[in-house]
Formats: sequence, C-alpha cells, structure tokens
Amino acid sequence: MAFTRDELLATVELSPQAAGAHDRQGWVGLFAAGGQVEDPVGSRPHRGAVQIERFYDTFIAPRDITFHRDADIVAGSTVIRDLELEVVMSPSVTMRIPAYLRYAVESAPAGPRIGQLQAYWELPSMIGQFARAGLGAVPVGLRLTGALLRNQGPSGALGFAKGLDGVGRPGRRLVAGLLDDLCAGDAVAVQRRLGTGTVICAGDDAPMNASGLLERTAGATWRKPIVSGSSVAAGLEDAGRRAVVIADLARRPLRVTRFRYYTDAM
Repeated sequence: MAFTRDELLATVELSPQAAGAHDRQGWVGLFAAGGQVEDPVGSRPHRGAVQIERFYDTFIAPRDITFHRDADIVAGSTVIRDLELEVVMSPSVTMRIPAYLRYAVESAPAGPRIGQLQAYWELPSMIGQFARAGLGAVPVGLRLTGALLRNQGPSGALGFAKGLDGVGRPGRRLVAGLLDDLCAGDAVAVQRRLGTGTVICAGDDAPMNASGLLERTAGATWRKPIVSGSSVAAGLEDAGRRAVVIADLARRPLRVTRFRYYTDAM
C-alpha cells in the first residue's frame, strides 16, 4: 500500500509524541509485528514487541527527550529525520546529540506502522560529552548500567556496547573525500572512490548509477557527518533543497559497499 507524504510524517511524528508523554504502550504500539529498533546503528537491534519494550524501559522511560527537528525527507515509504536530540538524564546532566533517524514505514491491519527505526548518532562522542559532565554524571551512569543489566541482561549490555565498534575516523575521512568529489562534480574521482562493486540507490533500494548520483549532488554542500557503526550519514543542501546520504562501509579493506541518497520526490 502506498502512503501519502502526510500519512508517513504523521506516523513518524507519533514517536516523539509518545516518548515525550512517557506513553509506553503507545510508543511500542507504533511498530509493526516484526518491527525493530537499532539505536544507535551499530548496536544490536531490538526485534519484536518484547525487545522493543525492553528498549523503551531502558532508554526512554527514565528520561525526557526533546526532538529538535531540522528537516524531514520522505523518499518512498521511508522518512529520514535530520535533528538534534536533547536528552535530560538528570537535573544536572543534559545531552545534546546530533542525529539522523531513519523510519521505514509499512502497511499493517491497523494502518501504517514503523517496520524499522535506525538512529544514526555517535556513541563515543556521547560518552565523551557524558564524561565532561563531571561528578554529576556518576549516579546517572550507574542508573543506566543498572537499567541495561536489569532490562536486557549482560548480553543486552554487550549488544549496546557494540555501537562503539565502528569505522571511526578512517571511515569519516573516506566518506568526507567522497562527498567533496560528489559536490565538486568530479566523476573520475567519484568512480575511483566507489569502485565497481558499490551499490548506489535513490532512497532505500531504487537502483542508481554514479552518473545519476553526480547529477543530484554536483554543486551541493555537505554538512554534519555522523559515524554510526559501519555507516556514515551526512546532510546535503543545494539552493535550499535538502538531502541525506548514508554510506555503508566494509572495513577490510575499508571501502563503500552501499551508498543511499535520500531526498523528497525522487
């Protein structure tokens, strides 16, 4: 079933509304029967209602989260949200986390539901910001660790910690160079960086070649690169037109295996 842009945005907007209202049943009920949450990307996904409930109890229920939205992009049945998360951990500790959220929406008997939520943000940077909060962060960290172990067990805590293992600075440099070449319209350099095996898509899965990608990106400027697991996400802007790209990388050797370009009305 095809959804309109308004239907997709309305479905996605229910997520911050339910989180802000601390509506556990409402938030978990937004997901399809086989839905999953990967937050941050690189950590172990939470699949199905039971695991999503545990995710909610660990990361959403104990704190106040404000979504400072910059732009929403609708591509097919996927919504990409460019935003900053303001997370109040305690009266003395507030985190501000630059992020991109990817919501894949699918049809369900009760209407559109979220099939997949992926949150691209940098767990190492968040930990550094948390550490700079000083002594006030100590009890907050202990409570978070306790919630992880209580709700998800040792394996769940290790699954969350997998978000620390990513492509890091080398991946950021590789994608930054690729974005420089794309924005400069340098076809030879782009082809060299992507190689012949890279899957290029408009949106989630519409095939596109390097020439088509260059047509969309040449002349743009890029901003806010975020390394999350083995992926790098970034924003693009050209004469007010916004886009988000997500590059998925392999590590040995370091290379781009998939490059997705999201913008409205593709």
